[in-house]
Amino acid sequence: MTTIPDVAAVLERIRKVRQIRQYRPDPVPEQALFQLLEIARWTGSSRNRQPWHFIVVDDRELLRQLSQLRPPIAWLAGAPLGIAIVLDGHDEISEAYDEGRVTERLLIAAKLLGLGGGVAWYGEAEQQAAAKRILGIPAERTARSIVAIGYPLSTRDPRPSPVTGGRKPLDELISFNRYGERRR
Repeated sequence: MTTIPDVAAVLERIRKVRQIRQYRPDPVPEQALFQLLEIARWTGSSRNRQPWHFIVVDDRELLRQLSQLRPPIAWLAGAPLGIAIVLDGHDEISEAYDEGRVTERLLIAAKLLGLGGGVAWYGEAEQQAAAKRILGIPAERTARSIVAIGYPLSTRDPRPSPVTGGRKPLDELISFNRYGERRR
């Protein structure tokens, strides 16, 4: 079995993956972009359907237009690159699960490559339809989000109503064998 030389270091980097909403203007190196796309391509999916198509968006005007779909994603305009996730549109529940899996993989891979990533959700059906028009996505496809990628400028949340950080204590989140049971 292959092992990672410093598992603790990798786990610590994964634990520190954060939503990045402020980026330096530097472009994402093409090698890093294609490493991210390979990670996305190899992400597991329900019944191995691989229901996705990825649109690499590096056109600043398109990113600006997407950022205007709703105020909480205005930060998207400052990202040097986005990877829009387009789904087949055949099975809403399993595709939502698959979208979450590929999104998290992209965020982790970006962190491991020395980049940062943030997810921008387009919004409700009307905003999703507008995003599809902006990116030329066929109406029958599903498009709910784009993963911004770039070099982090800050981990601060620039939105008008930022959410406080931190985590609940582990003992509030776990049970053993049955819901609510503590370890004996």
